[in-house]
Amino acid sequence: MDILKFYTLIEYCRDKKTYIQTHNIPDPDAIGSAFGLKKIFRHYGLNPTICYDGELDRISAAKMMDMFGIEMYSTNEIMDTMKWEDCIICIDTQKKAGNITDMNGTEIAVIDHHPEVDYSITHNYLYKDIRKVGSCCTIVAGYFKELGIEPSSETATVLLHGLKMDTLDFTRGVTKTDIEMFAYLHELADEDKLKGLESSGIIFNDLKTYSAAINNIHVFDYMGISYIPFPCPDSLVSMVADFIMSLKEIEVAVVYNVRPDGLKFSVRSERRDVDAGVLISAALTGLGSGGGHAAMAGGRIQSERLSELGPFREHFINERFMKILGISNTRSIRQSLVPSSNIKYDIKNLQ
Repeated sequence: MDILKFYTLIEYCRDKKTYIQTHNIPDPDAIGSAFGLKKIFRHYGLNPTICYDGELDRISAAKMMDMFGIEMYSTNEIMDTMKWEDCIICIDTQKKAGNITDMNGTEIAVIDHHPEVDYSITHNYLYKDIRKVGSCCTIVAGYFKELGIEPSSETATVLLHGLKMDTLDFTRGVTKTDIEMFAYLHELADEDKLKGLESSGIIFNDLKTYSAAINNIHVFDYMGISYIPFPCPDSLVSMVADFIMSLKEIEVAVVYNVRPDGLKFSVRSERRDVDAGVLISAALTGLGSGGGHAAMAGGRIQSERLSELGPFREHFINERFMKILGISNTRSIRQSLVPSSNIKYDIKNLQ
């Protein structure tokens, strides 16, 4: 953390309307880190507004907001009142990252744990903190510690929940910093409220989503790929991808959801030689957008591009990922489970 630049950011925003914008359809990590950052700003006498685009998850996000009184506003609620001179701080995302709506206002800062996008590399942000850690809540928790501000029990609980959710209880993308911030937050968090948050799970109607994914799964070598033929929340698509990854035979999971506005992808990888973010970005080149971490990533193809997939959409998508991973199409479902030794991402293979 560059404390002097952070103080400069605080002073710059002091006499301006300021928004903390998460990625679209914010998850617990995005909500938690935005909530924590707002608490820091309030410590210095500012009161930024947390905003987002898309629908909130009906279970995890709603439970967090209700339990801790977190105020967040959708674009539909505030877009008309936002002005270009207003300040926007992107958190758990970056401008032009593909998962954030361009809103009225000027992006002056970015705080994120995803790989840096081209715009962030070239844009002269007033404040930029992009680090490779397991959770954006880890970064914000570090701010409290470095600034000498002790977070309240509720703030620590929210940050700890976001940290645990984005690292899947410390089973993916974990760094030394994540572990240090876990220890720091754990001493301050409300254990009962944390358990209450973690009790969030699926509801009865979600079982049909799992059923559809199970019925539509195909296994090619070490990759499991499936689709859900009806709309469902982003968080549920991610949960299904995690579920498929729990299969002994699967080291890379790809799940996509068929929606009126296109296809939503969720990708997981536990192989060191398969970066989920690189995989989805390459697979959707020329069709949509995608990206993320080495262990988890996501992407989209808009409805107007679906015709390019041809009449056999499932076969097209399967082949797309298999070519990128170097998996031969002669190895069909449930055949060889021995991983390939030299996987290369070659976008030329798609042409």
